[in-house]
Amino acid sequence: MPRVSRQGEEGVKFPKARVKLVGEDSNAFFILGKVNKALRRAGASAEEMAQFQKEAMSGDYDELLSACLRWVDVY
Repeated sequence: MPRVSRQGEEGVKFPKARVKLVGEDSNAFFILGKVNKALRRAGASAEEMAQFQKEAMSGDYDELLSACLRWVDVY
């Protein structure tokens, strides 16, 4: 399976939070839920989670995916 992760690159805020999105439901709310769960498990604070939500919901679907790539290890 090809990796779309940017783990180890500068800018990934929670590289230990791994989220499988390839081959999964592409519904925006499903993605938000998976990333929020991973962030919570990785020890993100309430403020950090709120910041992710704000970034992820600030634009269209592409911005949601971009925010996920900035915050977690997506595979």
